[in-house]
Amino acid sequence: MQVFTQNLNLNLRGREASSSGASSTSGGNPVWWALAAASVPVAVATVAWSTRISEYYVPYEYQYRPGTISGWLAKMLHKHSKQRRRTRPIRVYMDGCFDMMHYGHANALRQAKAVGDELVVGLIPDDEIVRCKGCRPVLNESERLTLVENIKWVDEVITGAPYELYPEFIEELFTKHRVDYIIHGDDPCLLPDGSDAYAHAKKLGRFKMIKRTEGVSTTDIVGRMLTCTRVNRFVAGERRHEMIVRQFSRGHETDSDSENSETGKKPQRTVLSHFMPTSRRIVQFANGAKKANPNSKIVYIDGAFDVFHVGHVAILKEAKAMGDFLLVGLHGDEEVVKRRGPHMPIMNLHERSLSVLACKHVDEVIIGVPPAITEDLIRTFNISLVVRGSLSETSHLGAAESGRYDSVQKMGIYREIHSPSAMTTRALIRRIVDNCDAFQARNEKKEQSEQRYYKQHKEFVEEL
Repeated sequence: MQVFTQNLNLNLRGREASSSGASSTSGGNPVWWALAAASVPVAVATVAWSTRISEYYVPYEYQYRPGTISGWLAKMLHKHSKQRRRTRPIRVYMDGCFDMMHYGHANALRQAKAVGDELVVGLIPDDEIVRCKGCRPVLNESERLTLVENIKWVDEVITGAPYELYPEFIEELFTKHRVDYIIHGDDPCLLPDGSDAYAHAKKLGRFKMIKRTEGVSTTDIVGRMLTCTRVNRFVAGERRHEMIVRQFSRGHETDSDSENSETGKKPQRTVLSHFMPTSRRIVQFANGAKKANPNSKIVYIDGAFDVFHVGHVAILKEAKAMGDFLLVGLHGDEEVVKRRGPHMPIMNLHERSLSVLACKHVDEVIIGVPPAITEDLIRTFNISLVVRGSLSETSHLGAAESGRYDSVQKMGIYREIHSPSAMTTRALIRRIVDNCDAFQARNEKKEQSEQRYYKQHKEFVEEL
């Protein structure tokens, strides 16, 4: 028994010695360390190679940093986001009066659409506008609905929307209409009692702000239009309107604190245009426009398209139905002045370009095209058909306008189509002048509110 115990102890000691010896041998073996050191760069190279090939499969805009694993992760996240949005798109809501629809309204709708996937627009009815603003809009509810529906960024329109977003209506937006966020510009929107119309939406954390488009407003456009009635023979009003016209159309900056000694009222300040055109803005409005195929039937219609209204929408819709691709030619400001007289057009060329580009029926716009259509223009743009509406601002000139279409008439590709709407810019100006007292009070109130905002509360908001 004693012998067996001694043998067992010797064996255990031998194993411990051999184990410690192997350990010391491996710890001091330079070959083992060399292999371990070489495996590190191999692993790094393998990871770098696998992420590098991701550049061939992941678009650049989805890679956080090209050549890294973040590109692959970005692709996976983007794929997941697209799948989720197909089943549950993000819906945003924006309301408004949208009176005298201009490119500022269109740009607000474009930015609102950029926040989500589907844009729902709430159109405030006439009686609600009268209750909150004290004056009926220039355009009636049906006309405003037509303009909003035909903006290319609008997916759905809710009529009868309240001016005040009270809690019950907001709950209806979230449940019935599946709205995720409520959108409004950074300009003030106050109720008659002076409170914020979007206070409840902000409290719920479901409100997002976009940048207001500066340089244009309905108030400004009304002032520009009334300027024409003083000197333009096409739209001149009656003498009984001369006082209100002068108040609206001073055409220069005035001291907002000074008063008129005759009337005791502050003079109306109307600046003809603050619009500053940029190439980025035109690209934003043209984004998503399709390209004409070589075999497409391209329909061409030209004109001034000044103060974009329901008559323009109607004729553009008719023209688009006659082909596959609608090309619109916009006349330069100088050409419009020659035909219509001083202070026309109301909107300058860049402003008119944005308004036409925002229409969902328009595929492409030629900016500053000459009024006379030439064979070279037809061949350059592969135009198949040239159309003109039966009603325009200068259609009463008759033969004086016939020379514009001589070449296309000889080619047999000219067609005059019936204008579905009787609305013209001239008719809009008449409507404003006939209701001048009400519009004067509205413009004065609106201008005071805007001036207070720009002096006291204006902050930088990044445009989408």
